[in-house]
Amino acid sequence: MSWLTEYVRPKIRTLFARRDVPENLWVQCPACQQMIFHAELEKNQKVCTACGHHMRADADERLRWTFDADSYSRIELPKVPQDPLRFRDSQRYSDRLRAAREATGAEDALTVAHGTIGGAKAVVAVMDFSFLAGSMGAAVGEGLVSAAKLAVLQEAPLIVFTSSGGARMQEGAISLMQMPRTVIATRLVKEAGLPFIVVLTDPTTGGVTASFAMLGDLQIAEPGALIGFAGARVIAQTVRETLPEGFQRAEYLHEHGMLDMVVRRTEMAATLARLIGLLRGAELPAAA
Repeated sequence: MSWLTEYVRPKIRTLFARRDVPENLWVQCPACQQMIFHAELEKNQKVCTACGHHMRADADERLRWTFDADSYSRIELPKVPQDPLRFRDSQRYSDRLRAAREATGAEDALTVAHGTIGGAKAVVAVMDFSFLAGSMGAAVGEGLVSAAKLAVLQEAPLIVFTSSGGARMQEGAISLMQMPRTVIATRLVKEAGLPFIVVLTDPTTGGVTASFAMLGDLQIAEPGALIGFAGARVIAQTVRETLPEGFQRAEYLHEHGMLDMVVRRTEMAATLARLIGLLRGAELPAAA
């Protein structure tokens, strides 16, 4: 009897035991609810293989998808005063910053790197919505100025991927001051005769849209990206009119001349490489 209980029964239980499935093996598309194999989704750069919905991406993913393989390096951005207003609502601002840093592994909502895209030098700044909704405070403003100065120093184009809920309310007027500062940063690049390209991703709203995000030499957006200043409900209540369906989406803005291009994420790196070549006056193949 001991042989059956100590050897045979455990073997049978092991054979028919339910195997645990990793929680991140499948991802559900928020648009069409389709379940997608995680590895397949990563291979497709977080674009739903069923409906084409572009899911949100963090800064690390953006840099990896944009630059040539193993060609880029992040730069350390200047430090800014932490919680200058000692702001507190339901939680201390300093605690919110600490939690966001632990969750994302980033110092703030902007990451800057330099490398090559299609073999051409470029400086890329990426806003991460997962860090306090990509809100623009002093750190983001200082980071964008640093990115512009680096682009001028390297004589390279500046590309910015935007994703933001707007100004960071916990920094009050300091946050609003970043709007003119970021505009000045774009002027540094343009006055040096270098391309400034903006890629608007979902969502890009508020003070970011009202400042540097709409000043690119080329305005590109990902499909379906929400782009605007105020929310649709606020606008509707202000103008007291029924707004067109999808009027703040990338496709609508493209149709009405606010954007130059709407580009799928999987085609973005190749498109940027081609545009950099055109804007920098690279030699084109001779016509046959």
